[in-house]
Amino acid sequence: MSVPVSPPPDRVLTGPSDTLEADEPTLGLSDTSPDEGLIEDFAVEDKAVEHLVGGLLSHYLPDLQRSKQALQELTQNQVVLLDTLEQEISKFKECHSMLDINALFTEAKHYHAKLVDIRKEMLTLHEKTSKLKKRALKLQQKRQKEELEKEQQREKEFEREKQLTAKPAKRT
Repeated sequence: MSVPVSPPPDRVLTGPSDTLEADEPTLGLSDTSPDEGLIEDFAVEDKAVEHLVGGLLSHYLPDLQRSKQALQELTQNQVVLLDTLEQEISKFKECHSMLDINALFTEAKHYHAKLVDIRKEMLTLHEKTSKLKKRALKLQQKRQKEELEKEQQREKEFEREKQLTAKPAKRT
């Protein structure tokens, strides 16, 4: 049982030997097509194929399995990183929402101060209107009293004039 020797990776075989002279004929190569007569030229045994496949698999399979395991680890690490990133994003959003809440509280304090000022102003306006209403009522009562006094004065004058007017004497 012999293990086939693989050719160097940078060289490509062009025929049975790379050291042939220009006049020497090449054996097994056809001028028409590279695939023509390929099966007839090679008598392949099943055991040789199995050995070749086994050798190929034994050569590449460990590297492929290590690569597969490394890819799985990378995928798991990516999942962990994505979860961590999502948590950080949610924390970042919470921080922004806290800033928004702080801004809202600041704005609420500002509007509360405005409301307190408006309330004070409304109370002073209410006091002023109450005083003005009282004053207006007093003025109205004073006017009514003055009009009543004027009316009484007119009546007195009218009575006085009536008494002062000459009356015809009564004949007795």
